[in-house]
Amino acid sequence: MKRKIVIAAVTAAVLVGGGAATAVAFADDDGHDRASRSSVTDRGTARVDVKEAVAAAVRAVPGTVTEAELDDEDGGLVWELDVYGSDRARHDVTVDPGDGKVLGNHVSDDDDDDRHAPRSVRVSPDAAVDAALKAYPGTVTSIDLDDHDGRSGGAAHWEVDVRGKDGRKHELNVDASTGKVTVDRSDDDHDDDRDGDDD
Repeated sequence: MKRKIVIAAVTAAVLVGGGAATAVAFADDDGHDRASRSSVTDRGTARVDVKEAVAAAVRAVPGTVTEAELDDEDGGLVWELDVYGSDRARHDVTVDPGDGKVLGNHVSDDDDDDRHAPRSVRVSPDAAVDAALKAYPGTVTSIDLDDHDGRSGGAAHWEVDVRGKDGRKHELNVDASTGKVTVDRSDDDHDDDRDGDDD
C-alpha cells in the first residue's frame, strides 16, 4: 500500500513538474529507502572494504560510524552502516560493496535502548580495522562500537569480525582507548560452530 502511494506521489510530482525528475528511491517492504540494488552478489566480487564503506557513509551523513557489517540483502551483498549523525539522529546507511555507491539512507526508527550518543573514543573505526588486521590478516566483515559502561565490563571497545586468510572467522575486541587487540574469549568455545557461518 505504501509503495503505491509513493509511486502515485512521484507520478504526480513528475506531471506537475513538467516531466523533469531525478533519481527516486522507493521504500522496500521493510520501509527502508533504496535508490537501487547492489551490484555484488557474492563476497568474492566485493571490491569496497570496510574503510571505504565508512568513508562513503560519512560523506552521505556527516557524523560517527558506530557499526558496519557486510550482509546479504535482497539477493545482493551490501555494507550496512549505523551513523550517529551531526544532526543527533541515528541513520542507517547502505553502501554497495562493488562501487562504494550509497544505495540507501534513512533515519533509524529502531526503538532499542542503544539510542544514546556514542562516547568519544580515541581509536577511530579505521584504526580499529588496521589493528585487527595486523593481528589477524584477512578481511573485516563487521565492526561495532560497544561503549556501554556497565554491560561490557566498562571499557569502550570495537568488536571486529575478521575472515582470516585461513577462511576462519576471528572475533576480536579492539580497545577504543589504546588500540590493543584481544580475542573475544566468550566466543572461543564456539569456533568450530562458526567456521562454516556466513557472518
